[in-house]
Amino acid sequence: MGQEQASIKERERTDLREPRRYKVIIYNDDFTTMEFVVRILTTVFFKSPAEAETLMLQVHRSQSAVVGIYTYDIATSKVQKATRMAREEGFPLRLTVEPEEN
Repeated sequence: MGQEQASIKERERTDLREPRRYKVIIYNDDFTTMEFVVRILTTVFFKSPAEAETLMLQVHRSQSAVVGIYTYDIATSKVQKATRMAREEGFPLRLTVEPEEN
């Protein structure tokens, strides 16, 4: 009987998948300064000054822009940090996390 049990193998699940991705969206408002938005984009989202300027203008013209796509934990962490910085400066800047469409 020991021989029979030795020949039985267990199956392991190997269907690993990439974690779901989430986009961070920043919204326009009438109070947050353009300079502050650029500062958030460069310090929290690590955009180059030129890219931050372009995104800031897109938000200003279109009311919102996707500033990055991350895993859920990273996206929410960046939104919390940017929101905290905005509140400390007295700005009502709004950012959201939404699932990326596949």
